[in-house]
Amino acid sequence: MFTIHHLLLTFVTASPLELDNNAGAAVRGAIVNALLGRFCANREAPTCADCPLLNVCPVAALVAPMRDAGETGGEQRPRPYVTRPPQPRRYAPGETLTFGLGLFGHAAELFPYLVMAAQGIEVQGLGRRLQENNGRRGGVRLQAIDAINPLTGARQPLFRADQRQVEAPGIPIGPAEVAAFAATLPDDRLTVRFLTPMRLIDDGRLVKRPALRPLIQRLGIRLTDLSAAYGDGPLPVADARALLPLAERAILERNHTRWIDIVSHSRRTGERTPIGGIVGDAVFTGDLGPLRELLVWGSLVHVGKNAVKGDGWYIVERGKVEG
Repeated sequence: MFTIHHLLLTFVTASPLELDNNAGAAVRGAIVNALLGRFCANREAPTCADCPLLNVCPVAALVAPMRDAGETGGEQRPRPYVTRPPQPRRYAPGETLTFGLGLFGHAAELFPYLVMAAQGIEVQGLGRRLQENNGRRGGVRLQAIDAINPLTGARQPLFRADQRQVEAPGIPIGPAEVAAFAATLPDDRLTVRFLTPMRLIDDGRLVKRPALRPLIQRLGIRLTDLSAAYGDGPLPVADARALLPLAERAILERNHTRWIDIVSHSRRTGERTPIGGIVGDAVFTGDLGPLRELLVWGSLVHVGKNAVKGDGWYIVERGKVEG
């Protein structure tokens, strides 16, 4: 069975901190750097794929998971997590900053390494280098980590700064939870609220107008890959390919989205990666009942490019009719 654990990390800022529109990339980079700094046992290897410790390394399992012989797809598996970035803005000392992580399937077993990585962010800082910080990033202090269920609001404390013990995540979200939430949604009108840029490519072109068919198509591929890599047993939902005609016929009744351009810059490789996409609300009508579970899964695993950097995060709500 394929399951997801969603975590909410809470920090308090210790010095001025500034996050811009690529906050998800900044969070992902901070986590990866902290993992490598604390747990990489072979820093002489140019990449994880070149390291003889690849198959037994917790860092590689999170940062660069490779496919086993016989697995279909590219050389690398989809990464077993997504980030849910904090609000991009300037934070004064003493303010609270939160962001989320979603861990897929067996990756939840690596939670202790993520706790240590989160504490490592205290050392390296977060966000832009600021003059008032003497050219350093903003300082933060980890206060809490909670397991949460975004569908029900359930919460489990896992870590508190004033406590010595850390609990294991105990609120898995699986097919039963997704089906129960999907059944509460109407079957003829839904609002999809794109919280972070949704960057989809359909027939070689960027999708700049919301449409359910390319979203469902890409989501089917993503769930197939994630379930094969990190789940036990069959896919959590029906084959998405059978649902594409329904998705194609769905009507975009109201479109309150816009396209934003964002670029992520890698200090390690020097590469600049576009991570912009669609944000805002789209109201769809039609025969949407069979699509509900897939859409709810997508709200949990994110869809499209740059999911590990926070892109493709959306929520599904009851369709709203605006004036």
